[in-house]
Amino acid sequence: MVEEIYQSTKEEREKWIEEKDYNLFNLESEKVFIDLLTDSGTGAMSDKQWAEIMTGDESYAGSRSFHQLKNTVNKITGFDYLLPTHQGRAAENVLFSALVKEGDVVPGNSHFDTTKGHIEFRKAHAIDCTIDEAFDSEIIHPFKGNIDLNKLEKVYKEYGKEKIPFTLITITCNSSGGQPVSIENIRNVRELSNQYQIPVFFDGARFAENAYFIKEREEEFKNDTIKEIVLEMFSNGDGMTMSSKKDGLVNIGGFIALNDKELYQKCGNFGIIYEGFLSYGGLAGRDLAALSQGLDEATEYSYLKSRISQVEYLGNKLIEYGIPIQQPIGGHAIFIDAVKFLPNISREEFPAQTLGIELYKEGGIRGVEIGTILADRDPETRENRYPKLELLRLAIPRRTYLQSHMDYIAACLKNLFDRRHEISSGYEITWEADILRHFTVKLKKK
Repeated sequence: MVEEIYQSTKEEREKWIEEKDYNLFNLESEKVFIDLLTDSGTGAMSDKQWAEIMTGDESYAGSRSFHQLKNTVNKITGFDYLLPTHQGRAAENVLFSALVKEGDVVPGNSHFDTTKGHIEFRKAHAIDCTIDEAFDSEIIHPFKGNIDLNKLEKVYKEYGKEKIPFTLITITCNSSGGQPVSIENIRNVRELSNQYQIPVFFDGARFAENAYFIKEREEEFKNDTIKEIVLEMFSNGDGMTMSSKKDGLVNIGGFIALNDKELYQKCGNFGIIYEGFLSYGGLAGRDLAALSQGLDEATEYSYLKSRISQVEYLGNKLIEYGIPIQQPIGGHAIFIDAVKFLPNISREEFPAQTLGIELYKEGGIRGVEIGTILADRDPETRENRYPKLELLRLAIPRRTYLQSHMDYIAACLKNLFDRRHEISSGYEITWEADILRHFTVKLKKK
C-alpha cells in the first residue's frame, strides 16, 4: 500500500527527540519521515501474499496453512520438522530453552542483541569467533561474516562438547554489517564441529540475501539458482531459527526448523508453553500462508537483485561523498562507522547513538545504534562493553522506498558529514534496563 508520510521541521524534531529521552525507539512513527530503524516486518507484501492472506485456514490444530508452510520450508531448507513462532526471538527462546543451560558457551560469528540476550539470560556466554577482517570497515573481504576456524577450535578445546550445546552461524551476519558467510566456511565449520561432536545451527533471518552473495562472489556457485544454494547451505546444519519478518517477506512470524525428531519434541513442549499449539505457534493461519508464499519469492534471484541493488545504490552514494561505511556493502542495510564519522565524540559518549540522533534532527530519518548501548554491560562486572565497531545501521525495508528516498538519505548524511567537526559532545545514560537496554534506554546530552 501507499501511505502518506509527514515531513516535519528541524525544530519540531529537536523537540520531539528530547521529549523521548533521545531514544529513537520511543518516537511515534508519524514523527519519522523515512524509517530505517529496522528491516524486520517493515516491508511490503506482494499481490500473491495478500491473496494467501484471504485464503488462510484458521483451524487451531492441523491447519491447511501450516502444512503448506511446512512443505515450503522443507523444500527450501531441507529440514523435516517445523515449529512456527510469532517472531525470531520467540524461536530463540524456544530453542534455547531446550538446549542452553547455566555455564554453557555458544560460539559463532557476531551474535545479534536478542540472541546474546537469550544466552545471557540463561547465565550462559556468547563467544564471538568472527574473522578479524570484519572489524575494519575499510578492508574489502567478500565474506566478512565468516567464522575464524582457529578461534572456534580454541573454544572447542577449552570447553568441550559438555559445555557447548551448539555453534550458531548467523547468515547474513547483522552485527558485522550485514556481511555474508561463504559455503566454504560453512562446510569447514561443520567439519570441525563434527570432530568435536558439536551441533551446528543457523540464525537464518537473512538466509536468502546470504545465498545471493554466495552466487555473486563464490565461484563454485555462480551458475546455481538461489534455491539450490540455500539447500546446500542448510545441508551443513542441524537446524535453524528464523525471523520471518526479514527474508520471509512478512510483517510478523518466525519458526524453528530441525532434522532431529527428539529435539523437535522437546522444543515442541516449550513451544506449546510459550507460543501456542504446534501447528500455529502464535500466528494466524493467514500469516502462515503469506509466509509460505514469501519464502518462495525471497529465494528468487530477480527479487534479491532488485532488493540488494537498492542498498548498494545508497552505499555507493555515501562512498562517493567520503562517508565511512562498512565495506563491502551488506545485504539489508548500510552501516556507518560512527567513530570515523564523529571523531570528536568519545566511545563513552556513544558516537553511533549521537550520529543517529543528529541524522533524525537533520532529516527525520530514523536509524539504529549498533554499538556500545546495544552491546549492553558485562553481566558480571556491569561495565560497559565496547564493541570493535561502533555503527549506525540504516536498514532498508523490502519493497518499500524509492530511489528518490535513497537520494534524500544520502543528501542528509552529506550535510552532517560536512559539518561533523561542529558536533563535539554526545550523551550519557540516565536510566537503563538490566538486559537489552537499547530498546528502552533514557539519555541526556553530555
